[in-house]
Order: sequence, then structure tokens, then C-alpha cells
Amino acid sequence: MARFLRPLLSGTTYTRLLHLWVPMLVVSVWLFVDPSAPWVPALLLVPLGLVPAVRRGEGVQARLLLTPGEKEPGISEAPAANWRDRSRTVLWLELRMLFGGATVFASVWLPVSSFELLRCAWGGTPAGAPLLDRLPPHPAWALLAPLPLLALYGVVVGLGELLTAAARRLLGPSAAERLAALEERTEQLLERARIARELHDSIGHALTVAVVQAGAARAAGDPEFTDRALAAVEETGRAALEDLERVLGVLREAGRPVSARPTLADAGRLLESARAAGAKLDAEVTGAVEAVPGPVSREGYRILQEALTNVLRHAGAVPVRVRIAADGGTLRLEVRNPLPGAVPGPGRGSGLRGIRERAALLGGTAWTGPDEGDWQVRAELPAR
Repeated sequence: MARFLRPLLSGTTYTRLLHLWVPMLVVSVWLFVDPSAPWVPALLLVPLGLVPAVRRGEGVQARLLLTPGEKEPGISEAPAANWRDRSRTVLWLELRMLFGGATVFASVWLPVSSFELLRCAWGGTPAGAPLLDRLPPHPAWALLAPLPLLALYGVVVGLGELLTAAARRLLGPSAAERLAALEERTEQLLERARIARELHDSIGHALTVAVVQAGAARAAGDPEFTDRALAAVEETGRAALEDLERVLGVLREAGRPVSARPTLADAGRLLESARAAGAKLDAEVTGAVEAVPGPVSREGYRILQEALTNVLRHAGAVPVRVRIAADGGTLRLEVRNPLPGAVPGPGRGSGLRGIRERAALLGGTAWTGPDEGDWQVRAELPAR
């Protein structure tokens, strides 16, 4: 019983009833002008529905009155973009007027019927309801008086549900709008993934350098070495803060350009940071690296950063061979270091997965794993 009466306590029931009544206001005005042609308002809805902005107005009304409080009601607020949208709008307007007429008729005739049944039960003669004017007076009619009101309740709730379903079908987003929404959502997810990778690579590298340097300084017990280690930690931490500020700037300002992010032109700072952490680097840069397009150069920097971070984290102060080459429209990156003993499984960890994801997003390839007794990170990115 409580479930049956729940719509009576819902505000949505009454906003939908208001939505059903609104078209009848225009019809009522027209009936004062020419009551002999009640079909004229329905005819005028055809050219009205062809106006693109009408679809937007109907969408706004439907969202506010038919689906109040719903975050994703499935009703578009965009104007009609093509003739299919216009035809759906015309059909919606006609259906809305039809349902509105049925609701107004039921709202008037059914309460009157209940009243007439009660009057007939009291010994009076029904006069306000055409189908009840021949009923003989009898007290038993009082038992039937609630039925028209129950029928009115069913009409209001049922037509409200039907109209809402029709709104989702006729005023719902078109295929082009759904595709645009999907593309926007995809862009948001890609941006979130990129920010996560930026934070992982930048902060992870800085923390790795700091941990390695602190451990080495404590083990060495040499004040001069400790000073150098602290200086390296300070420099790496300062660079990490700059990277963090860039990433947070993307979150604060959606339109902020990404050109401030480090590129391979800044690789020297990255290599010096790794050297300061104890890595014995053999670095070689060939080709016009500065001419590599910005997006490729930025992602190449992050790939190199993650590769060096993995060396410091898993191998420590070992010889590292770094090769950066830009030639023939391809950027090639290679980082090799001796394996630290136990061979890690290929592709383990979010950092290595991030390297492959970065390369794949640019249409390139990346490979990570053991190779001839070394651990190798190799990436090839299109640089045209």
C-alpha cells in the first residue's frame, strides 16, 4: 500500500502534472477565439516544431518538470541540428498536446463524476456528468464514489510516466550528440591518465633520487659526500616542485598550454640528477633533438625520466648507457643497465606500463625487458 501511495508524496508527480497542463493553456485561449476549430493549435505545432530553438526550450522544460533532480535524464537541451531532430520535435509537441488534453479531461470529468455519485447516493439527481444523469438515487452509489478519484490518480501518474519515456525517446540526444559526448568523456579520461602519468614520473623520480642519496650519504659517513648528496636532493626536489606546479596548473586552468612542460632539450638536467644520485652515465645525443615536435619531445623526456628512475630504484649506482637519436623522422630512445641480479618480469609496474602507453598514444612502440644480460628500455616515436 505504501508503494502504491508513494507517488502522492513525490514532487515529481505534480511537476509532471504541471507539464501536462501547460499546452492546454494555449488551447484554452484559442477556444475563446474560435471554439468551432479546436484542431487549429495542433496544426500550428507543425511549423513551430521545425524551429531549431524550440527543441532546446522543450528539452529544458522536460528536464525541469519531468525529470527534476536527475543528473543524467537522457534529455537533450541542444537545438535541432537536422531534419530528423525537427521531425522528432514535431511529434513530441503533438504527443504532448494529446496527453495534455487527456489529462485535463480526466482532471475535470473524474472528480465531477465522484461528486455526482455522492449526490446520487444522497438522493439527488446527477446533472454534471453526462454518463451518470440517468442513475436512480441509491445509497450504494457512495461505495463507487472513490473509483473515479482512483482512476484520476492512475491517469496522472501513468500519463506522467508515459510522457517522460516519450521525452527520453523524442527529445533524447541524437547520434551526433552522443558521439560528441563520448568524445568529450574520452578526452577527459585521457587527460586524467596523462596527469596521473606526469605525477608518477616526476614525483617518483624525485623521491627515488632523494631516497638513494640519503641512503648513500648515511652509509658513506663522509661530510663532503653528504653535502653533495643533500645538494642533489635539493636540486631534484626543486625540479619536482616545478613539474608539480605545471601539472597542477593543468587542473586549475583547462586552457593552459602544455608548452611549459620539460622536453628533451632539458634532458641535461635529468641526466645530471641521475649522475648526482650515483648512476655512472654514458650518454650520447645525436641528431636534431631540438627540432623534434613538442608533444613527441615532451613524452620522450618522460620516457627517459621513468627509465632512469627505474635504474636508480632497482639497480642503484650502476653503469647506464643512454642513447637519444633523432633522424629520419623517428626519435629513438634507449636506456641500458646491468641487471641487478633477479630478473624482473617484463612489463611489471605502472611506470613501465606508462612508457608503453606514452609511446602508443603517439603512434610509436616501446619495449622493456632483459636483453643480453642488461635491462633495456627502448622506444621509437614518430617525430614528423
